Amino acid sequence: MFEKFTEKALNVIVEAQNIAIYDHSDKVLAEHLLLAIVKETRGFCAKIFKSYNVTYERLAEEIYLTLNMEESDMNSSIPFSDDCKRILQETMQLAGNQTVHYEHIVLAAINDKQSKIPQYLENVGFDIEKSRPLIQKLVQRKEKKTFHPELDEAKEPEINLTRETDSLFDNEESAKVFKRAVAKLSASNYEILGTEQIISSILEDKDSPLVKILAQFGVTEELFEDKLSKVQSRQAEYEGRQIVFTPNAFLAMNLALQTAKELGSSEVLPEHMILGLLKTQKGIAYNIFKELHINDDDLAHGIIKPIEKQMPETLTILRLAKQEARRMGRGVVGTEMILLGIIGEATGVGAIVLNELEINIRDARMVVAQIVGSDNEYSDDIVYTKRAKRILETAWDYAKKANKTKIESSDLLWAITTEPESLAMQSLEQLGTDVVEIREGIKKHTLKI
Repeated sequence: MFEKFTEKALNVIVEAQNIAIYDHSDKVLAEHLLLAIVKETRGFCAKIFKSYNVTYERLAEEIYLTLNMEESDMNSSIPFSDDCKRILQETMQLAGNQTVHYEHIVLAAINDKQSKIPQYLENVGFDIEKSRPLIQKLVQRKEKKTFHPELDEAKEPEINLTRETDSLFDNEESAKVFKRAVAKLSASNYEILGTEQIISSILEDKDSPLVKILAQFGVTEELFEDKLSKVQSRQAEYEGRQIVFTPNAFLAMNLALQTAKELGSSEVLPEHMILGLLKTQKGIAYNIFKELHINDDDLAHGIIKPIEKQMPETLTILRLAKQEARRMGRGVVGTEMILLGIIGEATGVGAIVLNELEINIRDARMVVAQIVGSDNEYSDDIVYTKRAKRILETAWDYAKKANKTKIESSDLLWAITTEPESLAMQSLEQLGTDVVEIREGIKKHTLKI
C-alpha cells in the first residue's frame, strides 16, 4: 500500500499510528490522521494551516472535547479505522499512478465529508473552501516540478516490499535474517513484520562481524530482547496469514536497498538493514536503540568503515558525482553527474574505456555545464533524478547477473548506454562517441557483462 508514498507522506501515516498508540486507541482514527497532518510543519501546506492559526495543540483540544475512544492496552502498530482507510484510498486515487505526496493526504482528508475532519477544521477557524484550490495547486506543482531535466521523466521501476523479499534480499546472510524473522512472526502469532523482528534476527548470529560491531555500541541480543519484552504484541489488521511490513519496516528496508546501491553492493546485507533503520529514525527497534543511548552517526560510521574497504569503486564514483553537482551549484545528481563521477574515478574499467575514446574530465565538464547549466540549488541533502536511480537499478541488475558482489564502474557505464535519452548519453554523443563504441570498449576489458 505504501510503495508510492514519499518519505514525508509516509511519516504522516506513521505519526498517525503513534498518536493513536499514545491515546491507547484500538484503531487509527481519521482524527489521528488529521492531527498527524497538522503536526507536519514543513512546506507551504503547513503555512496554509498556520495562516488560520490551526496548530496541533489547538486542534487536539477541539478533537478531544468531543471524541470518545475505545481504550486499548496496545503500544505497537494498530489497524486503521474505516474512515481512515477511506481517506487513504481517496489519497491514492488522487495520486493516480504517480507518487503519493503529503499534499494528496491533506486534500483527501479535507474533502472527506463522511468523517468529522471538515467539522473539526471549521471549528478551529480553517476555511476549507478557500484553502482547497491552494492545496490543489500544490498537488499539481508537485507533479510538475522541473528543477532538473531528468526529474519528471517516465516513472522509475517500483519496488514492492510488502510480501516478496527473496528476490531483493537473496544474500545468504540476509536470507537467514528474514527466515528467522518470519519464524519469530509465526511463533508469536504476528502477521505484521516490524523492525524489531528484523533487528532481533540479526542479533541472533553471534559470530557475525556486524553483531560484534553492534555489541561495541552496547546493542546485544540480551539487552535488545529485554527492551522488546516490554513492548506488547502487534495485532493484525489483515485477513489470513499474509506477511506484510509495517510502514516503519517498509521504509527501513527501502532505505536498506538504496543504501546498498549507494555503497556499491549488488546485495542487501544485514549491515545495510541497520543503516536503513538508522536513516528512518522511527520504529520500535530504533526506539530501543535510543534507550540504549546509541549515537546514530557513530554506529553508522562503525558499520560503513569495513564496508568501504571492500567496495571503494562505486562509492568513489557516487561521491564524485555529488561533488560535481555541488560544484555546478546543483542540488541534484542526474545521469550526467554519474558520468562525471565515472571519469573522475579514473582507475575503473568505465574510466579506462572512456579514456580510450579520448573523453577526459575537462571536456566532459564543459559539455555537461552547457546542457544543465549552473544554478544555486546547493543542499546538504543531494537527491538523485529518476533516471539516475534507474542507472543504479540497472547497474545493480547487471552486477547480480554477473554474480558480482559489488557494482563496478563498467556496470554503471553499461547502464548509462541503456538510457539513450539521458543527459549522460547526450553528453557522450557531444563528446564524439556512441553506444556501440562504449559497449565494445566495456566488452574488451571485461570477461562478462
